[in-house]
Amino acid sequence: MSTPILALGRSTFGNPDNNGRLLTNDEALALLYDWVPNERLRLHMKQVGAVMKAWALEREGADELTARLLHDADWEKYPESHCRVIIEKLEALNVDAEVIHCIASHGPKYFGVEPGSTMDKMIYVFDELSGFIHAAALIRPTRYEGMDVKGILKKLKTPSFAAQVSRDDINDAISRIDTPLEEIIQFVIDHQKEVQ
Repeated sequence: MSTPILALGRSTFGNPDNNGRLLTNDEALALLYDWVPNERLRLHMKQVGAVMKAWALEREGADELTARLLHDADWEKYPESHCRVIIEKLEALNVDAEVIHCIASHGPKYFGVEPGSTMDKMIYVFDELSGFIHAAALIRPTRYEGMDVKGILKKLKTPSFAAQVSRDDINDAISRIDTPLEEIIQFVIDHQKEVQ
């Protein structure tokens, strides 16, 4: 297997002594708005963050980890160093090592970091699906209202729709969890529709 283009070259991130240290929501949003001028990318990150938060609270009984909404914070300004720059920034801010690893693992074939924890796997699952579902909402007159799983599944089988979204990544991510794709799609629809 060849080395991923954006490979981070490591699988350990942050300092374990920083366990539980998180950015506040205000700190994370300030970093988001400072680093990400593109409104569509900010919306994508907020949507993934909202779905991750909902999953953590509803399915894992975990606390909200706001830094996870920063998974693509360096993508626009530093595309050749995507993930590396935001990871280094969060390490400098002494953010929880598990949160940094979660961000590092949101694209294993690109960054060379395998998702380990449930939340690592879920950010990988939600990243591509969130954007895909939002693209589907944008072409509907009622947006998310009345959107159903069957329609999303049909669009996933249409290569020309949202062609930049990797179906391979979606399938790989889903294969790593014990929740059916249909249930994940419904969860995303339910939890990102109000995000602005």
